[in-house]
Amino acid sequence: MNSHDIDVARNMELHSRKRKHVCSVCLRNFSKKSTLVTHVRRHNGEKPFQCSECLKRFSHRSDLIKHVRVHTGDKPYHCPECLQVFSDKSNLVTHMRSHSGEKPYQCSECLKRFSRKNCLVKHMRIHTGEKPFKCSECLKNFSEKHNLVRHMMIHTGKKPHQCSECLRNFTDKSCLLKHLRVHTGEKPFQCSECLKHFSCKPNLIAHMAIHTGEKPHECTECLKRFSQRSDLLKHMRIHSEGKRHQCSECPKRFSTKPELVRHLRVHTGEKPFHCSECSKMFSQKGNLLKHLKVHTREKPFKCSECLKGFSCKFNLVKHTKIHEKEKI
Repeated sequence: MNSHDIDVARNMELHSRKRKHVCSVCLRNFSKKSTLVTHVRRHNGEKPFQCSECLKRFSHRSDLIKHVRVHTGDKPYHCPECLQVFSDKSNLVTHMRSHSGEKPYQCSECLKRFSRKNCLVKHMRIHTGEKPFKCSECLKNFSEKHNLVRHMMIHTGKKPHQCSECLRNFTDKSCLLKHLRVHTGEKPFQCSECLKHFSCKPNLIAHMAIHTGEKPHECTECLKRFSQRSDLLKHMRIHSEGKRHQCSECPKRFSTKPELVRHLRVHTGEKPFHCSECSKMFSQKGNLLKHLKVHTREKPFKCSECLKGFSCKFNLVKHTKIHEKEKI
């Protein structure tokens, strides 16, 4: 054994001595027994450190020290770029990325990058479809907590945000801010093609279809397409004339009897079209054909942002709204 091998052996022995305290739960090694004792609290739930202000308990003294700053207002960490202050060093580190442009967290599905881990976690729900926040009233699920909070106001009737001009109330602050533009006349969204201004982003997006030639609004009767929804509604009046077959359950009218028969299944619940793969039933043949793509794994509709595929256009349109929200 040469001198180099001897040094390596000694270092390995020294390292093994230093790491002689092993956690019986996760088998992690520690050089000090005190560090192991502190670590074990994460497994057994022990929280010996208590806040004297709100009585909240913590397993680590360092966590208590950070928490106490909530009550004292102490913010010892300063950003050297913009002088913003933070109570926690990790928050400062995250904030600094807004200046450096660093985005260390990458989505494994679409390779989009994020400066914060929690932003990546939220984004991943686009791909997984996970909706961990459930409404206790109607059991509807949401991918983000703030969307659940906003939704809950439908059940409570709570509208905490009031317009100072007309005293109208809103469930969400963003809705109030949009509404205020009615009074101020503010139109912050500008078309890059004709420089026309709009008070809200959806109106700008709808307007842009005039320039791009996109026609997202389709007539269900003749499949003619329109760039504006208002133009589609005007066009639909052509088809409503001469519709002799009226539904006995609702005011809707149809030009042919087969169309009325298909529509009546909405009221009767009849589902004559069966999937040969899973025996699922459908009221319309078109819906069965869409469903069959689940089994064939055919996904012809691709998202231009993250390249995720969908079996039907409706799901793609619904999915793209997630990206639109991220850009706002």
